[in-house]
Amino acid sequence: MNDKQVMVKMVFDRWYALLKNCDTLLNSLTDEQLLREIAPGKNRGIYLLGHLIAVHDDMLPILGLGDKQHAELFEMFLKSPDSKSTEGIPSVGELRSHWSKQNVMLKEKFDGLTADDWFGKHNSVSAEDFIKEPHRNKLNIILTRTTHLAYHHGQLMLIKQ
Repeated sequence: MNDKQVMVKMVFDRWYALLKNCDTLLNSLTDEQLLREIAPGKNRGIYLLGHLIAVHDDMLPILGLGDKQHAELFEMFLKSPDSKSTEGIPSVGELRSHWSKQNVMLKEKFDGLTADDWFGKHNSVSAEDFIKEPHRNKLNIILTRTTHLAYHHGQLMLIKQ
């Protein structure tokens, strides 16, 4: 394995371990628990699940891997705060299904990229800026999304208590 391959493996080992931990947690929470706020006045579990799906869906165009699969979730889970209502948003069951299917699809797409591909420019950085800042690459998107996922995993843990 060359240095790039080792780095990609390290990043994805962490990404997939965290996804597995999130799956375990989500599978341990009831639909009713996911309708609870993580703390008084804070987001509910259902909102955090929808938010994670929308953020991960947004990776597809950023990484040049296709169009969003759940563009309808963008406004309600990224642009708008938690309304504390279930009206107008997908059910917990629908979101659970989206989450599972999305993780399988992302893995298939990620597996299609080489280590060199991961060190290439993503679509949210200009060619000029990428020349000056080559660390703004596709792999860095996975790093930032892993941190984001870890943060919300911690929040979801609060529902379990």
